[in-house]
Amino acid sequence: MRVSRPRVAVVGHVEWVQFARVPHAPHAGEVVNGSDLFEEPAGGGAVAAVQLANLAGEAVLITALGDDELGRRSMARLRELGVEVFAAQRSSGTRRALTLVDETGERTITTLGPRLEPMGDDEGLPWGVLAEMDAVYFTAGDLGALRAARAARVLVASPRAGEALGLGVALDALVLSGDDEGERLQAARAQDEAELVLYTEGERGGAYRTRTGESGRWGPAHPPAHPPDAAPAKGAEAGDSYGCGDSFAAGLTYALGAGEALPAALALAARCGAACLTGRGPYERQLTKGSGG
Repeated sequence: MRVSRPRVAVVGHVEWVQFARVPHAPHAGEVVNGSDLFEEPAGGGAVAAVQLANLAGEAVLITALGDDELGRRSMARLRELGVEVFAAQRSSGTRRALTLVDETGERTITTLGPRLEPMGDDEGLPWGVLAEMDAVYFTAGDLGALRAARAARVLVASPRAGEALGLGVALDALVLSGDDEGERLQAARAQDEAELVLYTEGERGGAYRTRTGESGRWGPAHPPAHPPDAAPAKGAEAGDSYGCGDSFAAGLTYALGAGEALPAALALAARCGAACLTGRGPYERQLTKGSGG
């Protein structure tokens, strides 16, 4: 079924991330100087929700945030970026992270504090709205949250959802980094419940297999040229890989929700990942519907 403007949502996590450019990730005992410092609410749930909003015109994010200033700033910024946010409040602080982007564009992430996740029994979260969605992307939450997300027509998940996976909830797609050993280990518990498993491989594209035994690959997308009137982002010549994988997963979720066949869905997802690579941080150059989504 083709849908011209799919309704989309994310159930997942948000982290307040401090970004810095460094010449290289520091070795043990080494001190390096960071530059081009900035902060954003990010993490897999936030990045995917903003990318979905850029493609669909709007997106819902169901999450959990600390009852603190960073939680309030995260909510305000994500709404500014076009996301309708519903957040359970936690007495613990909003999780922080530090991301270092080196001269090659590779990012190294250190998270600080426990990840906050939405729970199926959280009062005030509009779980029923997920049944109205064409597609949902799931990155964090308990089994109750995952079951609520399954009410959508299409459910895509990240292995970072962890212990909620592998407990009998069917997935339409499971997206993971083929180069991340931790994600591969986490994905093992859910692979048999996914109709489609996709392994992203960055500049090499990626590979997929279906429950029925079919397999294949997709190629990388070329990063889009900067608009003529836009100055290149700082460090854009090297790229900034933070958020590329989550943007890819969001593009796939959108396309499957729109009823696209797998080749077209993979092509859109790859363009989303490539576009994110050209920006400073996760949001500066995400693909929009008007730019080829």
